[in-house]
Amino acid sequence: MTPAPDATPGAAAELLRLHRDPTLLTVVNVWDAISAKVVAETPGTAALATASHSIAASYGYEDGEQIPVETMIEACGRIVAATTLPVTADLEAGYGDPGETVRRAIAVGVVGCNLEDQVQPLEEFLGHVETVIDTAVAEGVPDFVLNARTDVLLRAGDRDRDVVISEAAVRARAFVEAGAPVVFVPGKVTEDEVARLVDAVGPQRLTLIGVPGNPPLARLEELGVARVSYGPYSQRVALTALQQLVEAVHAGGGLPDDVRPLN
Repeated sequence: MTPAPDATPGAAAELLRLHRDPTLLTVVNVWDAISAKVVAETPGTAALATASHSIAASYGYEDGEQIPVETMIEACGRIVAATTLPVTADLEAGYGDPGETVRRAIAVGVVGCNLEDQVQPLEEFLGHVETVIDTAVAEGVPDFVLNARTDVLLRAGDRDRDVVISEAAVRARAFVEAGAPVVFVPGKVTEDEVARLVDAVGPQRLTLIGVPGNPPLARLEELGVARVSYGPYSQRVALTALQQLVEAVHAGGGLPDDVRPLN
């Protein structure tokens, strides 16, 4: 599963280019080798992203760094081996050692990662950002695409929305100033909120999650968003289709007519 020695730096440069391109990068997240193969071979796919929640679920673990880091890294390596496209991995909060976790991810060919702040003190997280960047440079992958994530929106509760967006913008801007190529602000957002976040970090630096109610992809591209991913929702879609098949079989039916063969 180990990539060729010169493969990782080139894949990282391509992943960074895809984020910097004004064309919105969309990544439908994967969780194992076969989902990676299916997504990678679907026309229009330019890069792959793992979903930590989905990988953990496939091994029988709850989300939130319950899966052993060794198992997570192995799963990421199998995904890398299933495609020639660049792969970015969801590494949660770094499993207690962001630098070492990123080093191990790079060793299996991963060329970017999500890293969560979990709303920890800003200076503490900025130290993690700098550590990840320094690690990637030391491993010979200076274009490693760190997608520094703030969980401010996800943990907003009933706080004033304007204050929450302002806090997210401050954190995101600090991540960029610390060297993160892109920042991730997951959650449901309005067009005006997206514009505020892009204004804080600059165009082609903000990544979002595709959730019901968010602005259309074309509008997000116009606003200067770099990337939209889908987290665990892609696995939920796949499992919903499986559940529907089971329901159809129990009702006396069978396979739907539009089942596609796998190569």
